[in-house]
Order: sequence, then C-alpha cells, then structure tokens
Amino acid sequence: MSNTSFTPREIVSELDRYIIGQRKAKRAVAIALRNRWRRQQVAPELRDEIAPKNIILIGPTGCGKTEIARRLAKLAKAPFVKVEASKFTEVGYVGRDVESMVRDLVEVGIQLVQQEEIERVRVKAQEHAEERLVRLLADHLEPPPPPAVPAPQPGQMFGPFVVGAAASARQKPAHPEERLSSIRERLRAGALDDEMLELDVADSGNPFLTVFGAQGMEEMNLKDMLSQMPGFQGRTKRRKVKVPDARRLLEDEEAKKLIDLDAVQRAAIERTEQAGIIFLDEIDKVAGRQSAGGGPDVSREGVQRDLLPIVEGSTVSTKHGPVRTDHILFVAAGAFHVASVSDLIPELQGRFPIRVELDSLGQEEFVRILREPHASLTRQYSALLATEGVTLEFTDDALQAIADYAVEANERAENIGARRLHTVMEALLEETSFTASELGETKVVIDGARVRATLDPILAREDLAKYIL
Repeated sequence: MSNTSFTPREIVSELDRYIIGQRKAKRAVAIALRNRWRRQQVAPELRDEIAPKNIILIGPTGCGKTEIARRLAKLAKAPFVKVEASKFTEVGYVGRDVESMVRDLVEVGIQLVQQEEIERVRVKAQEHAEERLVRLLADHLEPPPPPAVPAPQPGQMFGPFVVGAAASARQKPAHPEERLSSIRERLRAGALDDEMLELDVADSGNPFLTVFGAQGMEEMNLKDMLSQMPGFQGRTKRRKVKVPDARRLLEDEEAKKLIDLDAVQRAAIERTEQAGIIFLDEIDKVAGRQSAGGGPDVSREGVQRDLLPIVEGSTVSTKHGPVRTDHILFVAAGAFHVASVSDLIPELQGRFPIRVELDSLGQEEFVRILREPHASLTRQYSALLATEGVTLEFTDDALQAIADYAVEANERAENIGARRLHTVMEALLEETSFTASELGETKVVIDGARVRATLDPILAREDLAKYIL
C-alpha cells in the first residue's frame, strides 16, 4: 500500500513553506502522519491493535487550522476529505448523516488509486490510442469504398423463431500499411492537429437525485443507477473534436480498458481503511449540550453521538462495499471561542487524545506571512498584475505597514486572523488593479508612505465595513 515516508522533520519543513508559526500543531500532525507509516511496518498481529491518535486543533479563526489540513492532504498521498461538522444532523432530521463523510472518503480513495493505475499504464495507452487515431484519420482523409454486403446465411426454424441466422456483417477494407505509416508520421509532426474528427465518447453526464432515507438525506448518482439497467450500459454520444482533443479522449479510454476496476476498488477500500484521513472542521459548532437551550441546538448532542461510533471504529456500508473506520485518522478543529472542548460529550473527548492550541497571529507573523510562504499574497498579486504588464514591487516598510493595519483592523472589528491580510491588500491595491489594463508596461512600487496614504483615510472614516470579509 502506498503511503508517505516523510520523516516528521521533513513534514514540518514542508508545512513551513506554506504556514507561518504554529509549531506545536505542525509537530502533532507530523507525528500522526508518520505513525501511519510506522504502523504499516509493525507485525500484522500487533498492527490491528494500534489505533490512530486523533487530534483536535483549538484556535481562533484565521490562524492556520484549515490550511494545515489542506497541506497535510497533499503530503499524505492518502484518501483525505474535509467536512464541516455543522452540516451534519442527527438521524431523524433533514440533512446529511455522519456516515456520508466515510462514503465521500471512499470515493476519493477510488479516484486516487484509479489515477495512479492510469499513470502506470499511460505509455501503453498512448500507443493504443495512437493506432486508433491513425486509422480514424485514414478513414477521415480518404474514406474507403463501401464494403460489399455478404448474402445472409439461412437459419433453422425453431417454432416461430429463426435460430442461427448469420448477421450480414460489413467488413471494412484495410488501409495499406504504407498509408498508415505516412499518416502516423504526419500525426507525430503535428501536421494534422487542425483536422476535425467525429468520435463516439462515453456519456459523462452526471445527474444527481436527492433522496430521503432511513440514514438522512443523500445524493444518489442517477448514472450509477441507470448503468445497471439493460440498454443503458456503455451509453455514448457523438462529438466532433480536433485531433489533440481526440488523442486525449482516446488515451483516457484506452487507459481505463487496461486497468482492473475491481482491483482498483479493493485497493481503494484498503487504503481508505488503513491510511484515510478525515478533517472535521467547525467541531465547536456541535459542542452545545441539549440542556443549554432548545430550538436548533437540540440536535447538537445527537450529532456528537452519531459521530462517536464512526470515530471509535465501526463498519459503514458504501456502494463499493463495507468500510471499517477503526484506523482512519480524524483531525478535528474549532475556534471554541463560545463553547469549549469540555462541552463535547465525554465519550467523544476521549477519542481525541491529542489537543493542540494554536496561537493568535500578531504583527510579526503577518509580516512573515506576506514575505515567506511559497505562494504569499504579495507573490499572488504580483503574478496577477504581471499578466497586464505591470511589475509590482513591495518594500520592507510597506510589508510592516500592511501588517500594522491588519492588526489594527482586527482589533477594531472582529478578529479574523490572517484573513484580514486579504482585506487590507485588496483595499491597498484596488486602484492599481482597476487601472492595470490601462497602464501598459510599467513598474509600481508599494512603499510605506503609499500604504499609509491609501489606508489612513479608510480607518479615519471608520469605513471598515466595505473591507470586512
């Protein structure tokens, strides 16, 4: 089974490229991720006894909880889903039931394994696709003469039916090998890229039907249902596409012929059970007790009780087969600024033994966020405006000033953490973004004086409402 073999130090180093600070949280998820690999190296009789140590991240909004989960997903190379706990309702209410997140995780696992298998057979699929494409082009460029229709063979009578009558098959005459070789060379040279071909491609329409059942409201894929009915298997539609698009469609079709979908399904379920990760965001939104009030809060404890067997380990039925959740890693996160972790039911608290409190971000962290990450906001805006020929440059004192205004805005309005930097940057660069298409090739330097001249009037007028996300 494929899994990441990064060491904890390498995992933290990779997270440092995108997330500033929060060292305790990074170390906790790095250890948890490495333990998935360690468990696979343990003897089988002990392996099943090693349960994952689930993590709960506690911290204010905008401090990096969700970003840690997003980056962890890319490092894990394992099935990963992010769900909001507030979207679930207990059984008996209209809404999604908690088992749907396991079903979503299985679908992600199947896509992941299928993509890996497709990449494994990609070269052979390309060869097969090229052969089909060459013959399609040969028919398109010089259609062969219509084939002769053979005389039908007599069949034997069996009551009112005729049995054994041979169908009148039309055999296409073969193209000369020299002509196919010539077309193949022109195809590889790109000389036929502008030709239009008609292809019969699989119908990828994906209609969904919302159904209400014993387990709550779920979306049912109508295509999956119809594909089981006679006459609906392998439905295709005719498309007219250029040669490069035809090559891509044929490669995908040939690749899917070369992989064993049953084996993909079995491998995906195993990987989901052994290496799956579910990130439960906004867990604090279901932390209210029934005794705390009525109304919409009445189902909160019910959601927790429904979550409990999933986190503890149970078997969930999916359309691909039963899936056990004993070794799925759960990472929960919440701001907990109204509720606290102790408001969760004790049984659920006990299933999250590792608790990490994330730090609030201040001026120093904001400056580092603007400067250090691989895809920092300053790099993003510079890349966007470069498409218009505008070179954007930020001075060090400008970054300090932007961070100061973000801190001040967080203090005067709601504290939304690093998300406030989006607010301030958008206010700062509004005029430049609006006129960039008219400036032509030019260089715009953003320094501290420009930041203050642009943002001071906004703060002075208490006009923050326009820029609060």
